[in-house]
Amino acid sequence: MTTVVRPIHFAVKARRNRLVVGPEAPEVAPPGRVPRIARLMALAIKYDDLLRRGVVADLSALAGLCQVTQPRMTQIMNLLHLAPDIQEEVLFLPPVEEGRDPIHEHMLRDVTRSLDWRKQRRAWKAIGR
Repeated sequence: MTTVVRPIHFAVKARRNRLVVGPEAPEVAPPGRVPRIARLMALAIKYDDLLRRGVVADLSALAGLCQVTQPRMTQIMNLLHLAPDIQEEVLFLPPVEEGRDPIHEHMLRDVTRSLDWRKQRRAWKAIGR
């Protein structure tokens, strides 16, 4: 639960109507959106923590809770096989201003299949990072 504390001033405009007067928030255009692969990487880290702490029994139970199939959950969790520096780069990809994400999970499936981090780094650079 999030609590927001902000001053609000009420001014009586008519007998029953109240006008809410307060500081106006500046209109700021969002700088972009977080790439989907970065969100999936963060979810994989969170799910791994849940599994390690024993909050969820196994990957199948986790898939059921998240309402995805077990193979899809495996695809997400395979992102944890990436080298730590690649994981960090994925988490801090720049926001997507418009259009499609330049890197998506399907592109990283081949990278995650290799457990050799040197090969992963070469494949990661070949993707365009």
